[in-house]
Amino acid sequence: MYALTLLLPPRSRFDGQSLPAGLGKALGRGDRLPDGQGGWRAQLQRHIGVLPRGWPVAAVTRQLDAGDAALNAWLRADPAHVRADIGTGRMLACGDLDLSLEEAQDFLRPLMPLFGDAGYPISAPVPDRWYLMLPREARLPPFAEPEDVLGDDLCDHLPAGDGGRRWRALLNEAQVILHNHPRNAGRVAAGKLPVNSLWFWGGGVLPDHVELAATAVFTREAQLAGFARLAGVRAAALPAAFAALADVAGDVAGEVLVDLRGQRDLAALERDWLAPAQRALGKAVSELVLDFADGAAWRLTGGQRWRIWRRPATLAG
Repeated sequence: MYALTLLLPPRSRFDGQSLPAGLGKALGRGDRLPDGQGGWRAQLQRHIGVLPRGWPVAAVTRQLDAGDAALNAWLRADPAHVRADIGTGRMLACGDLDLSLEEAQDFLRPLMPLFGDAGYPISAPVPDRWYLMLPREARLPPFAEPEDVLGDDLCDHLPAGDGGRRWRALLNEAQVILHNHPRNAGRVAAGKLPVNSLWFWGGGVLPDHVELAATAVFTREAQLAGFARLAGVRAAALPAAFAALADVAGDVAGEVLVDLRGQRDLAALERDWLAPAQRALGKAVSELVLDFADGAAWRLTGGQRWRIWRRPATLAG
């Protein structure tokens, strides 16, 4: 028997969707946990401890992708698509641009002299995650995470001041190179977004220690998988539904962490995960925690089915 925690997107993602009756009843009878801090990073930090304190995503995913992160600092320089919009630019995609490895290498080729001359060699061990290698002692300005920039004015999130000047200049030069890259014509003809920008984020060195309460993690996301591997925790691909998870997690004791932050359809989430996980309470699953990215959380157990006097709840609580 294991405890199951589902990492879910912010509740606002399901605005306008009908709440399944079974979920409303379960939330009403369950225990509403104290609200945590909202945000994608804060949600992961509720489960992952990093020493020294920080969140060096680039080094963690570089170690996952290439296994060579130990001796340097790293900064993600992910491929992005920016749309011009009345004197500014809005980021519409970052990282997830359906690039092949051949395309990624072609895009990188003219960028290599730019970043090499700056002392930050660029590389892409996987097509959608690009990296700059920096000296371990490099001092970096704060960079915004892609989730905070998507759909927004790019200029509002660029590093400010003298510390950010060099990075703003590098980004401008990279945008010129990518805008004129011949690969983009083929991508547009194929109905794909052109790669016309980069986004710098996640800088730092590998942490000295990573602690994760879960004994197994199921995710499609490299950041969570990378931290899990550093913590010595089993990290595996996310199954399509709870039924498949039950087959692979049956021998796991402790807590199982399942990353469902990509879910957008509440009815499908209920059908594939929430309803079958609730039916497993008291059998394979000792407790079920629903952890939303906005900080709200509920704890469900098998014994709560006897709380028949409680009314169904909404996602708003």
